[in-house]
Parts: sequence; C-alpha cells; structure tokens
Amino acid sequence: MTNWRTLKASVRGAAHIRAGLPNQDAVRVARHRDDLPLIMALADGHGSAKSFRSQRGARLAVVVAQKVCGHLFTFGSLSQIKHWAEEQLPLALVRHWQAQVAQSLQRQPFTPQELEPLDAAARRQVEALPALAYGTTLLAVVVAANFILYLQLGDGDLLTISECGDVERPIPKDPRLIANETTSLCSAKAWNDVQIYFQPLAGAPPALILAATDGYANAYRDDASFQQVARDYWTLLRDEGEEAVKPHLKDWLNEASQQGSGDDITVGIIWRPVASPG
Repeated sequence: MTNWRTLKASVRGAAHIRAGLPNQDAVRVARHRDDLPLIMALADGHGSAKSFRSQRGARLAVVVAQKVCGHLFTFGSLSQIKHWAEEQLPLALVRHWQAQVAQSLQRQPFTPQELEPLDAAARRQVEALPALAYGTTLLAVVVAANFILYLQLGDGDLLTISECGDVERPIPKDPRLIANETTSLCSAKAWNDVQIYFQPLAGAPPALILAATDGYANAYRDDASFQQVARDYWTLLRDEGEEAVKPHLKDWLNEASQQGSGDDITVGIIWRPVASPG
C-alpha cells in the first residue's frame, strides 16, 4: 500500500496583520490512523464587509467536507462511489454546510456591532441571505487505495506532480473567477458550482498533491512561477525528506505573503516517498 504522508500550514496574511484582521483560512486533515482513507480540506473565508463571519464559515466548511466525503466509503463498488461523488456529493456538501450555518446563527444571532459597518444595501443582502456572512471557498482531496477525488468550489489551486516533476491541474481553472470574484458555499445553488474530478488509480498515482488557498498563487508573478514552487516541494521531499520542509513551511508562507499577495495563505501537501532503487 502506498505510504502517503501529509503536511499542512496556515499563516495570517501580511495585509491582515496590518489591518488587525484574523486569519480567515482553515485546514484539516483526517485519516484512519496512518492509513487510508485520507481526507484533506482547505477553506478560504471571503473576509469582505458582508462576510463578517467568514472565518467561522471556513472552519465549518472543512469539518463538513471531511464528514460528507467520508460517506464515500459506505459504498461497495468504485462505480457507486464515482456516481455518488459526481451526482450527490456537491448537494450534500452545501446542504450540510448551510445547516451548520443555521445552527451557528441560532446560537449566536447577528449583533448590532456586526451589522453596523454595513450600508443599507449590504445589510439587506445579509438579512435576505444570512449565509453570506459566512461565505467561503472550499478545496478537498480524498485519497483512497483505489481512487483519488479532487473537489473545488471557488478560487484556490489543486496541483499534482508526477515522479518526474510534471505538473497538472486535475480541475481546470474556472474562467469566471477573475479579479476578486469567486464562487462560494454561500452562493445560491452553490452545488452547481462544485467541481469534482474522480481519478481511479489504475497506474501510478501522483507523487505529490498540493492544495492551496488563492493567496499562495497570487504571491507569484505568473502560474509558471507558482507551479515551480510545487516542483520544489517535491524535489525537497523526495531528496531530503519531510524535515527539509516541515520546520520551514510557515516561514516560507509568511515570506510569500509579505513579498507578494499580503493575503492569508494555507497549503496542504499530500506526498508519497519514492523507494530507493536497488
């Protein structure tokens, strides 16, 4: 069985530090002891004036993603898993997140202090769609013995790296996501915007899978430069092992935020050591 390993880190953006804002990203990794299945989820709360509880929304999103994706393993055959993932998982994900938001609101209704900064139009929007206050994107990767599932709603990046360093995007970039526009868990009919790629493992799986909130790619001048970062992680992990990356990961993310996007940056890495020849 493939010995998958994981690394994760999340840092508060340089611009958020200056503005006194919290880190509005979230990340969770769940696995059955040191074995499979493995579920990694990242979320990026919008942080806009109308999404004033997006930090909470992101935390809810990664918990819900792991719970809903865990349902994949209740099915017997690969075809059943694939069908449910593509046809039912997006709807289940959005509905479970909305239910968690509703519970949060019931426990803690919006306060005058939260609503006061909003103009009349924004307040009406939030009152009509309370989930807007919790708005967040979501990325998830599920690794099983016989398949990998990639899920994306909104901006952010999922990259895979082969043993020879080839980089691919299992889910193509959504052309609608330009500037600061993004699809979101709080969008109307958000399940229609969830992108799924189901990969049966017939041959060699990726050597490394990198998931990152959009603050990471935005810290680089172009996509090629960002993809090189993924290759560099793979080279370090392959040649020098986890200790060449793990102690430095937060420092590297902080540097990227300070010199680039200024945004929160969260990254999750799933990788498998390559056996030495001979």
